[in-house]
Amino acid sequence: MSHYQQNELKDPNPLFGERRPIGAAGQGQVLSWLRGGNDKLTSTYDLVEQMYYLYVRVVKAKDLSTNPITMSCDPYVEVKLGNYKGTTRHLSKVNPEWNQVFAFSKERIQSSLMEVFVKDKEMIGRDDYMGKVVFDLNEVPTRVPPDSPLAPQWYRLEDHRGGGKVRGEVMLAVWIGTQADEAFPEAWHSDAASVNGEGAINMRSKVYVSPKLWYLRVNVIEAQDVQSNARGRAPELFVKAQVGNQILKTKICQAGTANPLWNEDLIFVVAEPFEEQLVLTVEDRVSPRKDDVLGRTSLPLTLFEKRLDYRPMVLSQWFDLEKFRVGMLEGETRREFWFASRIHLRVCLEGAYHVMDESTMYISDQRPTSRQLWKPPVGVLEVGILAAEDLLPMKMKDGRGTTDAYCVAKYGQKWVRTRTMVSTFTPSWNEQYTWEVFDPCTVITIGVFDNCHLGNADRGAAPRDTKIGKIRIRLSTLETDKLYRHKYPLIVLQPSGVKKMGELRLAIRFTCLSFANMVYLYSHPLLPKMHYLHPFTVNQLDGLRYQAMNIVAARLGRAEPPLRKEVVEYMLDVESHMWSMRRSKANFFRIMSLFSGLISMFKWFGNVCQWRNPITTALVHVLLLILVWYPELILPTMFLYMFMIGLWNYRYRPRTPPHMDTKLSWAEAVHPDELDEEFDTFPTSKPHDVVHVRYDRLRSVAGRIQTVVGDMATQGERLQSLLSWRDPRATLLFILFCLCAAVVLFVAPFRLVSLVAGLYMLRHPRFRSKLPSVPSNFFRRLPSRADSML
Repeated sequence: MSHYQQNELKDPNPLFGERRPIGAAGQGQVLSWLRGGNDKLTSTYDLVEQMYYLYVRVVKAKDLSTNPITMSCDPYVEVKLGNYKGTTRHLSKVNPEWNQVFAFSKERIQSSLMEVFVKDKEMIGRDDYMGKVVFDLNEVPTRVPPDSPLAPQWYRLEDHRGGGKVRGEVMLAVWIGTQADEAFPEAWHSDAASVNGEGAINMRSKVYVSPKLWYLRVNVIEAQDVQSNARGRAPELFVKAQVGNQILKTKICQAGTANPLWNEDLIFVVAEPFEEQLVLTVEDRVSPRKDDVLGRTSLPLTLFEKRLDYRPMVLSQWFDLEKFRVGMLEGETRREFWFASRIHLRVCLEGAYHVMDESTMYISDQRPTSRQLWKPPVGVLEVGILAAEDLLPMKMKDGRGTTDAYCVAKYGQKWVRTRTMVSTFTPSWNEQYTWEVFDPCTVITIGVFDNCHLGNADRGAAPRDTKIGKIRIRLSTLETDKLYRHKYPLIVLQPSGVKKMGELRLAIRFTCLSFANMVYLYSHPLLPKMHYLHPFTVNQLDGLRYQAMNIVAARLGRAEPPLRKEVVEYMLDVESHMWSMRRSKANFFRIMSLFSGLISMFKWFGNVCQWRNPITTALVHVLLLILVWYPELILPTMFLYMFMIGLWNYRYRPRTPPHMDTKLSWAEAVHPDELDEEFDTFPTSKPHDVVHVRYDRLRSVAGRIQTVVGDMATQGERLQSLLSWRDPRATLLFILFCLCAAVVLFVAPFRLVSLVAGLYMLRHPRFRSKLPSVPSNFFRRLPSRADSML
């Protein structure tokens, strides 16, 4: 067995993954929590192991003392628990408001007392202490959602020596909770005490939502009163449309008139809110390198109607083009004319399509853009991102290799990102997320990345989060209401070859809300109806998907913290369409594995005909006689046979979700030069001699492919030539055979013909000839159009 094979996880806790009622928690449980007891509180996070934190919310302060010299203060709060310290930002106010949360993990608590200091940044030394508040952890209350948040309270500041009260108060809330607390994502964590400044923002767990994408259909019909600047030549007019970075052009109209006609559709991808405008220019192709702008208009996208059903296109409209000048010389007099041109458009936002930003093979959502066309969900997907194991060092920090790992999961329009675990090869996240499922034939993608934006990277370089690996799970392969807890290998393909980067532990449960609706979906198309009633071309789909991925990456990169472009591209498989010798080999062997079953069946039937096993051949003779005498049993027998095969295979059904397979991907035996070619840029950046070698190799592979395709075409053309009189003698013989066969089949009973044909095919080898059969010889002699090819 390959070392990449996934292994089933052992349940580390008998209560892990079970649903239990929420009970009361007292101080005894807090003491047990401090001492490492096994008493665990319950929460809505039932797929992951409960992780306990001490939360401190620093809200604000008032009546703080000022510096007697400057008559001002720059206060901040320091929360100290053992050797761990967390500080708020500095605010130059007497009554500052911070509203920051600090979270200390149970495993990192080294003291039973917590101190909250209020300090003044402008004062240095022991006098910078403005006061403190001390908490005994044995007295800290416990909160379990869905309980309401703990109300903060005012606390009088004490002298840092504990000598008595001093001026000022601070508002705090201190409680014990789990990662299910709503303060968990925004909190400062003791796990990341070494990260400060902007790096702390890039460590938080977040939920992102993809922008709502629309297809913008621009039907350019015609234009009026378009005057070219060039005289003495027929203008070559076309329309250039631009939305953001997307530019499309119509075909050139060479009518030589001021009223050109195109009637051509241009499709764009746009996202809400509509920030860009549709910019249309009518241009004249003066030369291959020069285009003259003859008119221009800019239209906001909010101007256009949304088409949400399958009715015909919306009504067309005329739009004025910006005026321009045309100068003419007549003798010594120069005249200037003004023209007011118009363009005729039919523009709409298509809401009945699904805008694809990911490959159809790994699609996670196929709902149309318009929410009015959505169906109710059929299930709920719950994913618990538990931990990773045996991760490899991804970068150097302080002279040693380290990894700052986080997870990203994408399903539908919802992206989730776990918090970053700093400097550990066995990160433990224990975060749980939920998605609504509208179709079970969809895929969730989960990737693991190394965070390179923690403030320790070189400012002069542009750090990129490094991919550690990803997995895909198709929801239709999961049994409903069953909890899956497994390890998945994290495998990436690098220029040096395939590499296992570690393992990811997940807990997954797919809950069915309506079994009838789920079964009903299996009889419907995968995509909305508009994809079949008014389909796009393959080239259009590729271009639109690329534009959609760019829009999603740009919008998610503007979030805080941003979901980086390299992360989005890796999750959406942006380079899946690029040529790869490895993928070509993998797909070829996939096809061969599909035909292996058919080939095995023909081999078995050939052995039956050759009497290799007389008992099997005798049983086939009996079956033939039964089916010939009772032909009405043929179809029932076939379906019953498939039913029995299905029941027999039930005991061998897959018990775990599939994962990345290196053998199937043909990644274990790939040549280094083929890997180098796969990771090459587009256009290529390799020397000419390397490109020549790869081009010759590509020609050899393409030559074998074209030979196979040519052979398939030849067989089809030979089949056509049976009745086309391309070979008069062959066609004459075939039609005479058809006439004789029709007479024989009309006269002879069908049972007799079937019995004779079956017995002839099952005849003993001593009655067989080693030469090819007469029908095979006749078919191979038929002509094909290969004779006419150059």
